[in-house]
Amino acid sequence: MDRFGYEEGEVIQHSMITKSIERAQKKVEENNFGIRKRLLEYDDVMNKQRQVVYGKRKHALFGERLALDIQNSFYDLADEIVNQFLETKDYEGFKLEVIRYFSVDTAITQDAFAGGSKPEALTEQLFNEVLESYNRKKDFILTNALPVLRGLYAERGQTIQNVAIPFTDAKKGINILVPLEETVKTGGKDLMTYFEKNVALALIDDAWKDHLRFMDDLKQEVQTAGYEQKDPLVIYKIESFNLFKTLISNINKDTASFLFKGMIPISEPQQLKAAKEEHTSFKGMRESRTDIGGAPSQGQGQPQGEQPVRKPEPIRVGEKIGRNDPCPCGSGKKYKNCHGKEE
Repeated sequence: MDRFGYEEGEVIQHSMITKSIERAQKKVEENNFGIRKRLLEYDDVMNKQRQVVYGKRKHALFGERLALDIQNSFYDLADEIVNQFLETKDYEGFKLEVIRYFSVDTAITQDAFAGGSKPEALTEQLFNEVLESYNRKKDFILTNALPVLRGLYAERGQTIQNVAIPFTDAKKGINILVPLEETVKTGGKDLMTYFEKNVALALIDDAWKDHLRFMDDLKQEVQTAGYEQKDPLVIYKIESFNLFKTLISNINKDTASFLFKGMIPISEPQQLKAAKEEHTSFKGMRESRTDIGGAPSQGQGQPQGEQPVRKPEPIRVGEKIGRNDPCPCGSGKKYKNCHGKEE
């Protein structure tokens, strides 16, 4: 440009330069379009999973189809357990897995399990047992919680609007916030609904956050598939589908486990009394101990035929010896080079 006499800021109108710039710009735009299209294909996989999970969360948040979603979770988990252990004919493992997640001792016998029964029939039988047990558990919780709520409403109903009811499965706990007046007036019909809503929301959110981290890691890992002459997007779709199946399975397992094991912690008066007596006896045992050379604690009588133990004399500390002073042993060496080495 300097050779041809172009000055700074002068417009370049040569056709060769204009065409070169257009070709470069076209290549850059095609490259950017390919990148955006690729990202959209990756995001389309996540979008389909997001719609399923957000649909479940919406049902839990607004109560729409929540009972049906919970029953579907029970059925899917029952079907997964039956098919998992029916292949290996592991009846004991099947029973333990049912107790682990449903807290139910199934009535399915070993002969029916290993006798060639269809998986659909076993799943249906197990689902009916699980659903019946869960309905009994809801009635039990309602029977124990409703009198307490009624008493609280009678005493402080004018000042309390919402009540936090704790539920725990002995591993983790959750507080369920319920409207006191509405719960009492409806006979506690909405109590278990609030319980199911809060449990479903909490477990779905926790599982979804972990799943998002796994998907981000997967997106980075599949990029190396290009070195094997494989399409990273295809590998991403396959592995993401497996991760999503694991996500749904974990949500079903955690939901069923907490709904069946979660109870309102109730302290019985007899248990409190027993704990108090145990604490008192332990305290008395600790107070009755004596130190070495010490006397028994106050209130404890002296054993017959034994002399009372004298109190220990106080320890007297002698004059401190400096490190550069002569050693008291008479060796003529400095204290730091003789017995002072041991300190």
